[in-house]
Amino acid sequence: MKFAPVTGPKFSGALVPILLALAACGGGAEEADEPAAAETSVAGDAAVPAGAATPAPGATPTPGATPSATPSPTPTATTATATEPAAFAQCKVCHAIEPGKNGIGPTLAGIWGDRAAVVPGFEFSEPMKNSGLTWNQANLDRYLTDPRGVVPGTKMAFGGVKDAAQRQAIINYLKTL
Repeated sequence: MKFAPVTGPKFSGALVPILLALAACGGGAEEADEPAAAETSVAGDAAVPAGAATPAPGATPTPGATPSATPSPTPTATTATATEPAAFAQCKVCHAIEPGKNGIGPTLAGIWGDRAAVVPGFEFSEPMKNSGLTWNQANLDRYLTDPRGVVPGTKMAFGGVKDAAQRQAIINYLKTL
């Protein structure tokens, strides 16, 4: 079987990986227009999803009651070694997880709890620098749902992760990096 040569415009070798990376990110402008499922507050570190329950104060022991053994807490996602979720594959197209290794996007190592746009050696957009975001649960959930809706003008050309379970798996994984 013979194949005819491809004719038409040719792409430079450097442009092909970028186009493939952008295509792998998925989502175009039409996905960014979808509304988020829940509103959240992004006022600093205290951002919480709307409708989230607030923790109840601790129980007080009854006088004269014999204290019983309480189980020790299980390790949190930040202390356990997590397995990379399948949904993270779309993040790896542009982001590395090794500290100091930036690619098309900044490394994601150690970003949990950090302010946005502070990864050394990466040139962030002005909108991201001025976003005032801290990468906590609520802000990451909102941002990963619709990056361009949360930070208009961001360089991140990604339509978002619409599935809540996939977003949560990614966030849990980011906590371990």
